[in-house]
Amino acid sequence: MLRDGGPAPVGEEPAELLVRGPHVFAGYWGRPQETAAGFVDGWFRTGDVLRVEPDGWAHVVDRVKDVYISGGENVYPAEVEAVAVQLDAVANCAVVGIPDERWGEVGAAYVEVREGAELTEAQLRAHLEAHLARYKVPRHLVFVPDLPRAATGKIRRVDLRRRAVAELGSR
Repeated sequence: MLRDGGPAPVGEEPAELLVRGPHVFAGYWGRPQETAAGFVDGWFRTGDVLRVEPDGWAHVVDRVKDVYISGGENVYPAEVEAVAVQLDAVANCAVVGIPDERWGEVGAAYVEVREGAELTEAQLRAHLEAHLARYKVPRHLVFVPDLPRAATGKIRRVDLRRRAVAELGSR
């Protein structure tokens, strides 16, 4: 795993998984720039963000493309989402980063509330603030009836990011 050009220490902040070996592909066909960006000193950047526990087990915690940087700090949407869904009223949550002049990027959380449940923005914000570092709490909390999904059921973060920039980017 890589952090600042070297191996990430065990038990610390998550880092991107890098791999190399005879079975790792040589590059993207006809796309030399993407191939160059996909490798670091012969190691292939998987895009998977892992945390290695002191017992040696590794856990995938996010994807590099989903991570956003707010005020110089990495924010892993999966961490924020996991805290949000601890509330019984939250059926699902997806967090994306959007551009911000002061902080670089800030979070926008799209939240599905369980049918029959009630949840206010103030309640959700208080819960997030109680369990996350301040810079990880999304600036924008948006309640939606449902999140955009692909045919596989996976949340379409690209669509959410586009929506967030269009609706919230100028606030």
